[in-house]
Amino acid sequence: MMTSLPAPTGAIGLVGFDGDDTLWKSEDYYRKAEQDYLDILSRYIDVHDTETARHLLEVQQRNLGVFGYGVKGMTLSMLEAAIEISAQMITARDLQQILDIGHDTLRHPVELIDGVRESVTAIAQAYPVVLITKGDLFHQEAKIKLANLRDLFPRIEIVSEKDPETYARVLEEFDLPIQRFCMVGNSLRSDIEPVITLGGWGIHTPYAVTWAHETQHGVADDEPRMVDAPTAFDWPQALAAIEAKAAQA
Repeated sequence: MMTSLPAPTGAIGLVGFDGDDTLWKSEDYYRKAEQDYLDILSRYIDVHDTETARHLLEVQQRNLGVFGYGVKGMTLSMLEAAIEISAQMITARDLQQILDIGHDTLRHPVELIDGVRESVTAIAQAYPVVLITKGDLFHQEAKIKLANLRDLFPRIEIVSEKDPETYARVLEEFDLPIQRFCMVGNSLRSDIEPVITLGGWGIHTPYAVTWAHETQHGVADDEPRMVDAPTAFDWPQALAAIEAKAAQA
C-alpha cells in the first residue's frame, strides 16, 4: 500500500531515523550484559583471552539468520556459546544466570540521547520523517513506547535486517525515489551503507559504543553522499548540507 506524503519543495523528500543508539541509548546495556556473561564464564575459563569475546561474536553472527537481532537472539547465543566454550561443563545454575541477564536487558530503561527530540521536531516541521529500526518486534515496540516519540513519527518500520532490499521496499511503499531519501543513524553498516549503495544520502552520528558486527562496512571516510554530525543537535545543519548536495546532484 502506498503511503501519501506531503511534498517538500527541496531535493530531499523523506528523512529516516534509526532507533537504537541514534534516538535512544542501547549498546551500553548490551555491553553490560556481555560483561556479566564473562563474569559467569570466568568460573570455567580465562575470560581475559580475546578468543572468549571473539567466540561469542562468532556465535551471534552465525545465529543472526535464525534468531535475528536483539536481546533474545543475544541471550540464546550466550547460552550456546557458554555451553560450547566450557566444553559442556557449565552448570544449570549458571545457565539460569545467563538467562536472567537476558531478562534484565529486556527491561532496561529507555533514555533519549541529548538533542534528539529537539532536532527531530525541527526536521519534522519541514520534512516527512520515518523511524526505521531493526530488532525484535516486541522489544522495539516497547522501546518506542517508552521513548515517547510516536507523536513525531507517523510511520514506524521495525525490520529484521537493514539491507538495500529493505530500504528499497520501504521507499517503494512511500512512492519516493531513493535519490530523495536521507537516513540518519549511528551505524555505517546498517544505516548509511545500504542507502548510499542505492543512491540515497546519509547523516552519520557515531555512538560512544559500537557492536563489533556493526563496524564491518565499506563506507569511505570521504563518502560524498554522507555528512558527519557529531551529535543529534547537529542534525538540522547536516540535513541542510545534504539538501544542498542533493540539489546539485
